[in-house]
Amino acid sequence: TVVTSFFILPLSLIMQFPAAQIDAGQGMVVMTDKNSSAFFLSRSSWSKLGSVSLKHVSVGPAGIWGVDQQNEVYKFVASDFVPTHGLELKQVDAGGQGQVIGVAKSDRIHCLTANKASSIKEIMHWSTSSVTDLLIYISCAPTGCWGVNQISNSCVKPGIWNKVDGEAVNVEVGSDGNVFVVNRLGLLYERTGISDHVPQGTDWKKIEMSVKIKHASYDLGYLWLVTEEGFIVKCTK
Repeated sequence: TVVTSFFILPLSLIMQFPAAQIDAGQGMVVMTDKNSSAFFLSRSSWSKLGSVSLKHVSVGPAGIWGVDQQNEVYKFVASDFVPTHGLELKQVDAGGQGQVIGVAKSDRIHCLTANKASSIKEIMHWSTSSVTDLLIYISCAPTGCWGVNQISNSCVKPGIWNKVDGEAVNVEVGSDGNVFVVNRLGLLYERTGISDHVPQGTDWKKIEMSVKIKHASYDLGYLWLVTEEGFIVKCTK
């Protein structure tokens, strides 16, 4: 089933080329480019975010967090990113209820509680998640977390597996619980039927796009996309 309810906004090709990854949360939008530079969106233009080279950046209730090419974790404090020694992670997500979730090189999931995440200490004591699934990517919101596993590239809400057409490469859950997936073919899907009684949802619906997508993020009704060419596109329902 094709979803036709998302529309590309006029002048929505917001330039910061070529983009690698994007994340939206708390009304903010942050991204990294292919040169590992981090930026944040200020009105309609991108401003440099700190001086540290990062391959992945995330924004949410826990603040702004990032990971560099050596998998060292950073937290944005005052005007720059500072290292948080204690654990190496290849991806972090700050979209939960103040906590920070990360994926290690081993694909194990680790968590930093809200109290620890709000600390200004340089040494962070991460806990290993009770979720035993090995994941290559994770996204969290106050409503819960979703992830992508290594073996079948399926999308998972911890404890419940759902196969996605093609092979999923990343998943995004917005603060309102909306879930989106990008697969290895560059196709974009939205999870439907999510409710308090059925938190895992019931079906995947394809969002028709004229270009291939490599990364997606969602916040406050806006869907932010990075195309395979590295352009950033803003869409709304």
